[in-house]
Amino acid sequence: MTWLVWALSMPGVISSETPFEAGAARMDITPPQGLPMWGYAVRKESPCQGLLDPLTATAVVIRAGNDRLAIVGLDLGRSPARETLRRIREGVKQKTGIDRVLLVASHTHHGPCLELEKETLEAHQPSAKYVQDLREKLVSVIVAAGSALRPARIAVGHEDVAMNRNRHSRIDPKPVDRRLTVVRLEGEDLKPIATLVNYAAHPTTREAIVLKWSADFPAGLRIRVEKEMGGLCVFLQGACGDLETDLRGLDTISYGEVLGDEVVRIARSIHPAVPPKPSIAWREEEFRFQSRIELSDSITYLKYCAAFFKDLVDAFVEEYREGVRPSICVAVLNGEVGIVSVSGELFSNHAVRLRERARRSELLVLGFTNGYHQYFPTLEAVTEGGYGAGPDVSPVAIGAGERMMNRAWTHLDEMK
Repeated sequence: MTWLVWALSMPGVISSETPFEAGAARMDITPPQGLPMWGYAVRKESPCQGLLDPLTATAVVIRAGNDRLAIVGLDLGRSPARETLRRIREGVKQKTGIDRVLLVASHTHHGPCLELEKETLEAHQPSAKYVQDLREKLVSVIVAAGSALRPARIAVGHEDVAMNRNRHSRIDPKPVDRRLTVVRLEGEDLKPIATLVNYAAHPTTREAIVLKWSADFPAGLRIRVEKEMGGLCVFLQGACGDLETDLRGLDTISYGEVLGDEVVRIARSIHPAVPPKPSIAWREEEFRFQSRIELSDSITYLKYCAAFFKDLVDAFVEEYREGVRPSICVAVLNGEVGIVSVSGELFSNHAVRLRERARRSELLVLGFTNGYHQYFPTLEAVTEGGYGAGPDVSPVAIGAGERMMNRAWTHLDEMK
């Protein structure tokens, strides 16, 4: 399988004692055909039979003083599983010294099963080989973005954009997070580096019967933004556990392009500048919650194997052996821009309420980051019931999402 790195790099002169720099790179991570597809249980182990659009990894590395942060947008259903994630972060730190890494999956339902990472899975050796190659590529794309660092300016803006809707609740008013946040990075020479986009909507615009790789709507979004703004566009999925796209009759790519037009409009309304006090504050925390399901119970295990397939269920048995262990990462960039990530599918009100409590003008809330621990419904959603709120796809203890958001709020408050 061939791959391509696209790095943006130009020489520059650091203009202050505390530099602010950014670099970006992209790599093709499209799997070969024949691997099981991720996202729709009805597929079981059905292999991919073609390609609609390539899957990519787009990395942005930001340097503020002596601190660096890597943010990678992935055209994958989930970010890498625990062991692969650990090796990626170790590789990045060894080659670049960067230990602050956010691997953010778009949650496309037309990507590969990353859970099949064990080389001992004889029936899924091609998937294990793909995951091994993916590990090396993600390290490489971060290294490339770090090598492209140059003096930079930054601007952040947001607006509410009504292109998503609640797919879970039947109670009005239905919760929804319509915040579209745009981070614009350009060099001191005013040439574009990257545009980061944070929005919450399930990339499930293509049906389960389509057995072909696809990045879903983020592909159209990136194409439009990069054509209009230059540089690279990085899509960062939000708290979309209970949110879907509002297609309004649009097809997959057209929806992405229309959303991309909104991104361009916001990006052109904000004006990058060199931050007066460049800095990156960082907190990271892993939790341990009791599981609402017991996969060691033979009847429960067989039910899950019937709903999905055995090797995938075995991966979750391994992941949840010591309880459900999700993580959050909290960053504050230049004392102004907050970033909170969670390793699963947050319901939208978690993000809405966190922004209200944090009282930060700009706060990106990212899902599907540095692991995957399924759904994190709100307490109200659990009470209401329905898909995404029950233990079948949300094994984590009730109230886990609120506890994680409380900790995120505490970290943000202490980092002021």
